[in-house]
Amino acid sequence: MPSVINIRPTRLEYIRTKRRILIAKKGLKLLKLKRQALILEFFNITKTATALRSSLQSELLKGYESIRMAEMLAGSMRLENEAMKIPQLSKLQVRSKNVMGVRIPKLEGGHGRDILTEYLLELPTSINEAIKTFQRIHKIVLDVAEKETTLRKLLYEIEKTKRKSNAIENVFIPRLEAALKFITFRLDEIERDTFIMLKTVKRKMGEREQETITREEREILA
Repeated sequence: MPSVINIRPTRLEYIRTKRRILIAKKGLKLLKLKRQALILEFFNITKTATALRSSLQSELLKGYESIRMAEMLAGSMRLENEAMKIPQLSKLQVRSKNVMGVRIPKLEGGHGRDILTEYLLELPTSINEAIKTFQRIHKIVLDVAEKETTLRKLLYEIEKTKRKSNAIENVFIPRLEAALKFITFRLDEIERDTFIMLKTVKRKMGEREQETITREEREILA
Protein backbone atom coordinates (compact mmCIF):
# COMPACT_ATOMS: atom_id res chain seq x y z
CA MET A 1 0.00 0.00 0.00
CA PRO A 2 1.37 3.48 -0.81
CA SER A 3 2.53 5.68 2.08
CA VAL A 4 0.39 8.57 3.30
CA ILE A 5 2.80 11.05 1.71
CA ASN A 6 2.16 9.59 -1.77
CA ILE A 7 -1.64 9.66 -1.50
CA ARG A 8 -3.42 12.31 -3.52
CA PRO A 9 -5.88 14.19 -1.27
CA THR A 10 -8.85 14.18 -3.64
CA ARG A 11 -12.53 13.45 -3.19
CA LEU A 12 -12.20 10.40 -5.43
CA GLU A 13 -9.34 9.02 -3.34
CA TYR A 14 -11.37 9.69 -0.18
CA ILE A 15 -14.32 7.65 -1.51
CA ARG A 16 -12.02 4.88 -2.76
CA THR A 17 -10.17 4.61 0.59
CA LYS A 18 -13.42 4.57 2.55
CA ARG A 19 -14.72 1.76 0.32
CA ARG A 20 -11.50 -0.23 0.82
CA ILE A 21 -11.90 0.09 4.60
CA LEU A 22 -15.45 -1.28 4.42
CA ILE A 23 -14.34 -4.21 2.23
CA ALA A 24 -11.39 -4.92 4.54
CA LYS A 25 -13.66 -4.98 7.61
CA LYS A 26 -16.11 -7.34 5.88
CA GLY A 27 -13.21 -9.60 4.86
CA LEU A 28 -11.88 -9.55 8.43
CA LYS A 29 -15.27 -10.57 9.78
CA LEU A 30 -15.47 -13.49 7.31
CA LEU A 31 -11.95 -14.62 8.19
CA LYS A 32 -12.79 -14.62 11.90
CA LEU A 33 -15.97 -16.61 11.25
CA LYS A 34 -14.00 -19.07 9.13
CA ARG A 35 -11.38 -19.47 11.86
CA GLN A 36 -14.07 -20.12 14.48
CA ALA A 37 -15.66 -22.76 12.23
CA LEU A 38 -12.27 -24.39 11.58
CA ILE A 39 -11.50 -24.48 15.32
CA LEU A 40 -14.89 -26.09 16.00
CA GLU A 41 -14.24 -28.69 13.28
CA PHE A 42 -10.74 -29.27 14.69
CA PHE A 43 -12.07 -30.05 18.18
CA ASN A 44 -14.82 -32.30 16.80
CA ILE A 45 -12.30 -34.34 14.80
CA THR A 46 -9.91 -34.37 17.80
CA LYS A 47 -12.62 -36.11 19.85
CA THR A 48 -13.15 -38.66 17.08
CA ALA A 49 -9.39 -39.22 16.70
CA THR A 50 -8.98 -39.70 20.46
CA ALA A 51 -11.77 -42.29 20.50
CA LEU A 52 -10.22 -44.09 17.51
CA ARG A 53 -6.77 -44.20 19.14
CA SER A 54 -8.32 -45.66 22.29
CA SER A 55 -10.20 -48.22 20.19
CA LEU A 56 -7.00 -49.04 18.29
CA GLN A 57 -5.11 -49.74 21.50
CA SER A 58 -7.89 -52.02 22.71
CA GLU A 59 -8.09 -53.87 19.39
CA LEU A 60 -4.31 -54.32 19.27
CA LEU A 61 -4.39 -56.05 22.64
CA LYS A 62 -7.14 -58.33 21.32
CA GLY A 63 -5.15 -58.88 18.14
CA TYR A 64 -1.99 -59.98 19.97
CA GLU A 65 -4.06 -62.24 22.18
CA SER A 66 -5.79 -63.78 19.14
CA ILE A 67 -2.40 -64.47 17.52
CA ARG A 68 -1.19 -66.14 20.72
CA MET A 69 -4.31 -68.33 20.86
CA ALA A 70 -4.00 -69.22 17.17
CA GLU A 71 -0.38 -70.29 17.72
CA MET A 72 -1.40 -72.42 20.67
CA LEU A 73 -4.38 -74.11 18.96
CA ALA A 74 -3.32 -74.34 15.30
CA GLY A 75 0.45 -74.15 15.63
CA SER A 76 2.86 -71.44 14.52
CA MET A 77 3.67 -73.27 11.25
CA ARG A 78 0.00 -73.43 10.19
CA LEU A 79 -0.47 -69.79 11.21
CA GLU A 80 2.50 -68.67 9.09
CA ASN A 81 1.34 -70.73 6.09
CA GLU A 82 -2.17 -69.30 6.22
CA ALA A 83 -0.79 -65.77 6.63
CA MET A 84 1.12 -66.23 3.35
CA LYS A 85 -2.11 -67.22 1.55
CA ILE A 86 -4.37 -64.38 2.73
CA PRO A 87 -5.92 -62.68 -0.36
CA GLN A 88 -4.50 -59.27 -1.20
CA LEU A 89 -6.60 -56.31 -0.10
CA SER A 90 -8.02 -53.89 -2.62
CA LYS A 91 -5.88 -50.91 -3.59
CA LEU A 92 -6.12 -47.95 -1.25
CA GLN A 93 -7.36 -44.73 -2.88
CA VAL A 94 -6.94 -41.25 -1.44
CA ARG A 95 -9.71 -38.84 -2.35
CA SER A 96 -10.43 -35.44 -0.87
CA LYS A 97 -13.34 -33.28 0.15
CA ASN A 98 -13.54 -29.53 0.63
CA VAL A 99 -14.24 -28.23 4.14
CA MET A 100 -14.24 -24.40 4.23
CA GLY A 101 -11.50 -24.23 1.62
CA VAL A 102 -9.39 -27.01 3.17
CA ARG A 103 -8.78 -30.18 1.15
CA ILE A 104 -9.52 -32.97 3.62
CA PRO A 105 -8.24 -36.48 2.71
CA LYS A 106 -10.72 -39.34 2.43
CA LEU A 107 -9.28 -42.88 2.31
CA GLU A 108 -11.22 -45.46 0.32
CA GLY A 109 -10.51 -49.11 -0.43
CA GLY A 110 -7.89 -51.12 1.41
CA HIS A 111 -10.28 -54.01 2.11
CA GLY A 112 -11.36 -57.26 0.54
CA ARG A 113 -14.29 -58.40 2.62
CA ASP A 114 -15.98 -60.55 -0.04
CA ILE A 115 -12.80 -62.45 -0.90
CA LEU A 116 -11.84 -62.90 2.75
CA THR A 117 -15.30 -64.19 3.69
CA GLU A 118 -14.88 -67.19 1.39
CA TYR A 119 -11.30 -67.73 2.53
CA LEU A 120 -12.15 -67.56 6.24
CA LEU A 121 -14.65 -70.42 5.96
CA GLU A 122 -11.79 -72.81 5.23
CA LEU A 123 -9.70 -71.84 8.27
CA PRO A 124 -9.64 -73.01 11.89
CA THR A 125 -11.69 -70.84 14.24
CA SER A 126 -8.63 -69.49 16.10
CA ILE A 127 -6.92 -68.26 12.89
CA ASN A 128 -10.27 -67.02 11.61
CA GLU A 129 -10.74 -64.86 14.71
CA ALA A 130 -7.17 -63.53 14.49
CA ILE A 131 -7.69 -62.44 10.87
CA LYS A 132 -11.01 -60.77 11.67
CA THR A 133 -9.44 -58.90 14.59
CA PHE A 134 -6.62 -57.56 12.42
CA GLN A 135 -9.16 -56.61 9.74
CA ARG A 136 -10.76 -54.33 12.31
CA ILE A 137 -7.33 -53.02 13.33
CA HIS A 138 -6.49 -52.26 9.69
CA LYS A 139 -9.71 -50.28 9.29
CA ILE A 140 -9.07 -48.30 12.51
CA VAL A 141 -5.48 -47.56 11.46
CA LEU A 142 -6.78 -46.08 8.18
CA ASP A 143 -9.34 -44.01 10.07
CA VAL A 144 -6.71 -42.74 12.51
CA ALA A 145 -4.37 -41.82 9.63
CA GLU A 146 -7.20 -39.96 7.90
CA LYS A 147 -8.16 -38.04 11.04
CA GLU A 148 -4.55 -37.21 11.99
CA THR A 149 -3.86 -35.83 8.50
CA THR A 150 -7.08 -33.84 8.66
CA LEU A 151 -6.08 -32.35 12.02
CA ARG A 152 -2.69 -31.25 10.66
CA LYS A 153 -4.31 -29.62 7.62
CA LEU A 154 -6.93 -27.87 9.78
CA LEU A 155 -4.30 -26.63 12.22
CA TYR A 156 -2.23 -25.21 9.34
CA GLU A 157 -5.32 -23.46 7.91
CA ILE A 158 -6.27 -22.08 11.35
CA GLU A 159 -2.81 -20.55 11.76
CA LYS A 160 -2.86 -19.23 8.18
CA THR A 161 -6.29 -17.63 8.72
CA LYS A 162 -5.12 -16.14 12.02
CA ARG A 163 -2.08 -14.54 10.34
CA LYS A 164 -4.26 -13.08 7.59
CA SER A 165 -6.84 -11.64 10.01
CA ASN A 166 -4.09 -10.18 12.23
CA ALA A 167 -2.43 -8.55 9.21
CA ILE A 168 -5.74 -7.01 8.08
CA GLU A 169 -6.79 -5.91 11.58
CA ASN A 170 -3.43 -4.63 12.86
CA VAL A 171 -1.70 -3.41 9.69
CA PHE A 172 -3.92 -3.01 6.62
CA ILE A 173 -6.98 -1.33 8.19
CA PRO A 174 -4.92 1.05 10.41
CA ARG A 175 -2.95 2.16 7.32
CA LEU A 176 -6.14 2.80 5.39
CA GLU A 177 -7.63 4.70 8.33
CA ALA A 178 -4.45 6.78 8.61
CA ALA A 179 -4.66 7.51 4.88
CA LEU A 180 -8.33 8.50 5.24
CA LYS A 181 -7.47 10.78 8.14
CA PHE A 182 -4.70 12.41 6.08
CA ILE A 183 -7.01 12.90 3.08
CA THR A 184 -9.73 14.40 5.32
CA PHE A 185 -7.21 16.77 6.92
CA ARG A 186 -5.85 17.90 3.55
CA LEU A 187 -9.33 18.36 2.06
CA ASP A 188 -10.36 20.47 5.07
CA GLU A 189 -7.17 22.47 4.70
CA ILE A 190 -7.79 23.01 0.98
CA GLU A 191 -11.38 24.01 1.72
CA ARG A 192 -10.23 26.55 4.32
CA ASP A 193 -7.62 27.96 1.93
CA THR A 194 -10.22 28.18 -0.83
CA PHE A 195 -12.68 29.93 1.52
CA ILE A 196 -10.03 32.45 2.58
CA MET A 197 -9.00 33.01 -1.03
CA LEU A 198 -12.60 33.58 -2.12
CA LYS A 199 -13.15 35.95 0.78
CA THR A 200 -10.01 37.89 -0.17
CA VAL A 201 -11.06 38.05 -3.82
CA LYS A 202 -14.53 39.23 -2.79
CA ARG A 203 -13.04 41.91 -0.55
CA LYS A 204 -10.70 43.14 -3.30
CA MET A 205 -13.55 43.18 -5.80
CA GLY A 206 -15.58 45.22 -3.35
CA GLU A 207 -12.72 47.66 -2.87
CA ARG A 208 -12.26 48.05 -6.62
CA GLU A 209 -15.98 48.56 -7.07
CA GLN A 210 -15.96 51.19 -4.34
CA GLU A 211 -12.99 52.94 -5.96
CA THR A 212 -14.78 52.92 -9.32
CA ILE A 213 -17.93 54.45 -7.79
CA THR A 214 -15.90 57.12 -5.97
CA ARG A 215 -14.05 58.03 -9.15
CA GLU A 216 -17.31 58.31 -11.11
CA GLU A 217 -18.78 60.51 -8.37
CA ARG A 218 -15.75 62.81 -8.55
CA GLU A 219 -16.02 63.09 -12.32
CA ILE A 220 -19.69 64.05 -12.02
CA LEU A 221 -19.00 66.63 -9.36
CA ALA A 222 -16.16 68.10 -11.40
